[in-house]
Amino acid sequence: MSEHAAPSDNSEFNRLWWHSRRGMLELDVLLIPFVEQVYRDLPAEDKARYQKLLTCEDTDMFEWFMQRSRPEDPDLQRMVDMILNRVQPD
Repeated sequence: MSEHAAPSDNSEFNRLWWHSRRGMLELDVLLIPFVEQVYRDLPAEDKARYQKLLTCEDTDMFEWFMQRSRPEDPDLQRMVDMILNRVQPD
């Protein structure tokens, strides 16, 4: 059982929360806190970028977050950078 509980405010947020659970610990520890603590305060454009990120393959996201490669799409790169900057501030 996960130590995280899905917030229950609205169905759209709940859907995003569940889609943020990837089943790969390395991704879960980045995406779940981001969606819980940051997502709601993002501008609409960044919310759309996050939703776009969730459509990507786990293996690609793993490579991006481990900084082994970079997404070709600048919107995805912006979101990867935003998430990484939360856990690795300069």
